[in-house]
Amino acid sequence: MLLRLVTGVAALAVAATGALVSVPSSGEVAPGPRGARSTWTEADKDGFGTARTRASNVWFTLQQGRVSEVFYPDLSTPSVRSLELAVTGDDFADRSSTDMRTRVQRPDDRSLRYTQVSEDEDGRYRVVEHVVTDPRHDTLVVRARLVPLDGGHYRLWALYDPALTNHGMDDRATSRPHALVSTDRTVSSALVARPALRSTTSGLVGTPTDPWPDLGHRHRHAGPGNVVQAARLADDTTLALGFGGSVGRAVQQARGSLGRGFAATSSAYDRGWHGYVDSLKDVPASAASVQPEYLASALVLAAAEDKQHPGAFVASPSAPWVWGDEVKDLSSPSGAYHLVWSRDAYQFGTALWAMGDRAAARRIVRWLFGTQQLADGSFPQNSDVSGTPVWGSLQLDEVAFPIVLAHLVGKRDAATWHGVRKAARFLVSFRDEETGRRSPYSPQERWENQSGYSPATIAAEVAGLVCAADLAKHHGRPALARHWLRVADRWQRHVEDWTVTTNGPLDDAPYFLRLTKNGRPDTASPYEMGDGGPRSIDQRKVVDPSFLDLVRLGLLPADDPAVVNTLDVVDRRLRVDTPNGPSWHRFSHDGYGETADGGEWTITDPGTHTTFGRGWPILTGERGEYAVTAGADAASYLATMAAATGEAGMLAEQVWDGRPPTGDACCPAGEGTRSATPLVWSHAQLVRLAWTIQRGRPVDQQPVVADRYLR
Repeated sequence: MLLRLVTGVAALAVAATGALVSVPSSGEVAPGPRGARSTWTEADKDGFGTARTRASNVWFTLQQGRVSEVFYPDLSTPSVRSLELAVTGDDFADRSSTDMRTRVQRPDDRSLRYTQVSEDEDGRYRVVEHVVTDPRHDTLVVRARLVPLDGGHYRLWALYDPALTNHGMDDRATSRPHALVSTDRTVSSALVARPALRSTTSGLVGTPTDPWPDLGHRHRHAGPGNVVQAARLADDTTLALGFGGSVGRAVQQARGSLGRGFAATSSAYDRGWHGYVDSLKDVPASAASVQPEYLASALVLAAAEDKQHPGAFVASPSAPWVWGDEVKDLSSPSGAYHLVWSRDAYQFGTALWAMGDRAAARRIVRWLFGTQQLADGSFPQNSDVSGTPVWGSLQLDEVAFPIVLAHLVGKRDAATWHGVRKAARFLVSFRDEETGRRSPYSPQERWENQSGYSPATIAAEVAGLVCAADLAKHHGRPALARHWLRVADRWQRHVEDWTVTTNGPLDDAPYFLRLTKNGRPDTASPYEMGDGGPRSIDQRKVVDPSFLDLVRLGLLPADDPAVVNTLDVVDRRLRVDTPNGPSWHRFSHDGYGETADGGEWTITDPGTHTTFGRGWPILTGERGEYAVTAGADAASYLATMAAATGEAGMLAEQVWDGRPPTGDACCPAGEGTRSATPLVWSHAQLVRLAWTIQRGRPVDQQPVVADRYLR
């Protein structure tokens, strides 16, 4: 991997050839026999793309002026850490990630083709890159051009950092005269160019063979270990990075893309995405003023689906523990957010259904029940795209949401019904082994760090059972339907008994809590917050906007007194106003965000209060959905979400809000922080809010639920 763990600065000398010779600083961390430990790049991506075709199983990300993680052969498997350009002159060596200012754009709103323009701070040169994947091959293709701005003579280089099969410590690299190849004996890569690569070299990161910054060395072989490769490029060049199960296959893929030419490849790439956009419903009138951001969200949603496992949509092509400049998860392989949560899949499916990609929404249902569901009817906290569980907790909303989605998209076939029946039975029979409590109590809720009686989780459970009952009737099981409806009705009647406090310290009137540990909201029942929050806090002091799922899914009316009062409590406690509009924190004392001085998030012990959660775009979108149910204008919430996107249309998990205490701002107020970007849920929420405004009701509020409880 290319990232070097150093604390000092290396002195540089320049040879007559233009290659750089380094004098190591005394602060370098000594590498092991396989090179310095491999890492991943930061989470805040500037771009995400892939070809629309299933013939190309390559996805790329862009971050800080470089191509960052490239995924192959599926979306749970990063196989590249970075492919970065560097420029050298007689007395300097610049890398795009550290020494240049970069702008990232999508020249075509209807495609995920990107242009990166990087310039050095002294105005000596410009590097222009156009990035796509080849629809016909497993290849990333980059057209790059070095443009001197001051008449100087400069050299362009490629720095390639493989991390094949989601692991950066076991790769072997070989420098051929005009190709850089690497393999871990499972996956191989090949980097070639037209005009051909020159001065190729391979080494181990942090060792004397490391190509950076001494690009004058020539090493033919490196590894096994944390390898990195480099080559001299022509000033106007096309790079092709191919992948395959063998070196020969990877070379074949890369050279096939070169032979086709960049113009043809780029045009085919655009046509694939244009055809996809044309297959969707027209952009709704509600989104006319934010059409570029709406289209970006629709494209990101579609790109997040794995091609070898149709219906498996990942949460984000990033690693949330790699926040800002500091790598939190130093280990390979990376699990991170390139996994599938059934709760996230529900959000994606409802957005896809609304925007007109009904086939994709149905594929999600098929994958959830056919691949991810466990034998007992439950769903894992998350899994990779093949369905293999990764994180081990249980969240009952993740058991319920696949049922709700199946009903929404009309999946009534025998296989889906079999999975629905198992999931519904699990919901009504669940008993927590640790506490002995029965459902609707859940071992975790949507924010994944607390157990208890959660309004949002109960909303999903009730909607799930009502939808399951309707499917049971369709399949001739009226007795089962009656049983599930009795349970759902009882939970709906008692949700406020379990989660609304009448004597809490935040307001004199009743309000919803984030959750209760004991189902008794008028008791303190203190618990530890997690993420650096309080070691012990009265449950009545913690609120969360997630209770609005009760309204959106159709369990409570928008004017329910406890709902209306809780909105006021939440706004006083969690709302933040930015230049782009309002945003909300997840819950009281949330610590999942930047530090008090504006630095990157870090894992902290309970009670330290050193990190602070920021505003979440999805909560702005959910508030907009509530506004629609209440008969209010929600256009401003949609505008706020759109304004939070980056220059290429990517939406982050969180936006900077200047929450006190804070120091230097990490980012412009109301725009993405260093958190996971793009967060696919954020994009799904933008699409769903647009269609909720257009229709005048939440797109996932089903009559079978709402008619039962709201009339």
